[in-house]
Amino acid sequence: MGALIIPSEYGYVLAVATLSVLHLVTLTIKVGKARKAANVPYPYAYAEQSQAEKDPLKHIFNCAQRAHQNSLEIFPIYSTLLLIGGLKYPCISSAAGLVFLAGRAVYASNYSTGKVEKRTRGGFYAAGLAALLGTTSLTIYHLLMN
Repeated sequence: MGALIIPSEYGYVLAVATLSVLHLVTLTIKVGKARKAANVPYPYAYAEQSQAEKDPLKHIFNCAQRAHQNSLEIFPIYSTLLLIGGLKYPCISSAAGLVFLAGRAVYASNYSTGKVEKRTRGGFYAAGLAALLGTTSLTIYHLLMN
């Protein structure tokens, strides 16, 4: 098997990974502000449906919370692909990571307005994720075949 050499451009991958963490922190802050505005107490993760249907602030909180939760759900997949694919293809993986992050930012921003149908505008994040799957697959192939 061939040796694994981490290219100096892997710093771009690490920078995008750090930017990803900042994105999640931003979503956390947004949820906290929406929680306070809607007066949804801890430990409740969401406002009850009946409350959200009557109070637009509670509906917006639920949307912000869901956008954040969905981002947390996909983050391990994205991070794994970014970090592995970046070992052999750091520039492509970094660019794909930025596309993913931009799509997720648009998704979360639009979802957090309370207009649920607007969340799909960030769907282009999937192109970044697909590219990361490609770079990861090729990295694994090269590691196993050399």
